[in-house]
Amino acid sequence: MADPKEPEKGGVELGTPNAAPSTGTMSTQRLRSEDYNDYSSTDVTPEGSPPGGMNGFAHPESYQRFGETNGTTWYQTLIHLLKGNIGTGLLGLPLAVKNAGILLGPVSLLVMGVVAVHCMGILVKCAHHFCHRFQKQFVDYGGAVVYGLESTPSAWLRRHAIWGRRVVGLFLIITQLGFCCVYFVFLADNLKQVISAANGTTNDCNSNRTVAMTPTMDSRLFMLSILPFVVLLTFIQNLKVLSVFSMLANVAMLGSLIVIYQYIVRDIPDPSDLPLAAAWKTYPLFFGTAIFAFEGIGVVLPLENKMKKPQQFPVILYVGMTIVTILYISLSVLGYLRFGADIQASITLNLPNCWLYQAVKLLFSFGIFFTYAVQFYVPAEIIIPPLVARVSERWGWLVNLLLRVALVGVTCVLAILIPRLDIVISLVGSVSSSALALIFPPLLEIATYYAEGMHPLVIAKDVAISLFGFVGFVVGTYEALVELAAPAATIVNTTSAVVQ
Repeated sequence: MADPKEPEKGGVELGTPNAAPSTGTMSTQRLRSEDYNDYSSTDVTPEGSPPGGMNGFAHPESYQRFGETNGTTWYQTLIHLLKGNIGTGLLGLPLAVKNAGILLGPVSLLVMGVVAVHCMGILVKCAHHFCHRFQKQFVDYGGAVVYGLESTPSAWLRRHAIWGRRVVGLFLIITQLGFCCVYFVFLADNLKQVISAANGTTNDCNSNRTVAMTPTMDSRLFMLSILPFVVLLTFIQNLKVLSVFSMLANVAMLGSLIVIYQYIVRDIPDPSDLPLAAAWKTYPLFFGTAIFAFEGIGVVLPLENKMKKPQQFPVILYVGMTIVTILYISLSVLGYLRFGADIQASITLNLPNCWLYQAVKLLFSFGIFFTYAVQFYVPAEIIIPPLVARVSERWGWLVNLLLRVALVGVTCVLAILIPRLDIVISLVGSVSSSALALIFPPLLEIATYYAEGMHPLVIAKDVAISLFGFVGFVVGTYEALVELAAPAATIVNTTSAVVQ
């Protein structure tokens, strides 16, 4: 049985303080000091993190973090929380609402938002509990699962507790690389549409005319064209170098969203023809896309870890996720109302072919391009250092770069094999996001507190959430694969659709 006080050997403790860099590995001190989406750790004071019982977060006044005087403020944490939850998934939600219905869709989004935030709170609560119990400075997602399994009455689960970290790590890798696949498809679709409509692009953004698209190369060739630039981007391993580009990308994406909103609120047609609830066969596709968009549970622990006053984090979490949920519901409903049955996999593909909205597509693509490096950082940090450590220091740098090329190539190949943006998003959401966001946290709460006594209603609630996530995982994955295997003739080419 693994010692719960020791991290798994050979694993990557992204948030370990005072860890000395070893040959072939990145300095963990650099990881802690840079602005990146650490999906793994939280630092707490061993003496100051009471279990918190079954009533949610530990008491704020009794919780202090260990030695982070230069931590982030509540405002900075809120911005990072919003950044970690807003991406390509947001742009795909209007199509998701089409797959659920104009009434069932937003109601389902609201319910999933409440459940997702509740699961985030469960993860933080369990992390605090184990920090206090084992006198540790931090507990990451995988570590919390290990400790939870160590706390169960089952001897078999205790003996195999170390697999908790490995399973969480596997799903983190799948999720992050899945994001990267989505980015390839998103970039290719938007660039292809901009280039194919270049000859018909005008300054008139009010006309609803159909633009004749210029024949251009297949979207798969666009992905291959983008590949060298993405590879070069991932060679930048110090994310501080990317901080300026990241800031510009955030500004570009925010500006793009504002322009998109001002367009879709105008001239909304009569919605009476839109179904209140779509066919149940398409609802699993909605589930996959929605949980993909809400999969921000990975950023919760590191954001709380970096705060000056982590006792403020519960309020920030609820305020931030309320903003995110309102944004998701409003854009998805307005987008579906505006474009109806013609809504495409990304709402940017429905924008008119005038220079203003073509610029919006390019600006959002600019932001997604640099976001790739941030999302790629986590799986690279899990996979590459242990492999690099097996070779001599002389060849370590070359192996590091070759592995990065290979991983980026894998995401590109997968995107080429699944070139439909809506299916990629739904598949990634169903396969991995549902596990990390819905299945694991409730089970972790049961494992953590069952031996200490839990109310039957709490157990029933956790089991219900996990079963909901598991059903979504199975059915959503199945329907996404069925759609993927559909004959090519039934697949609508999104770039040739009429622009409203």
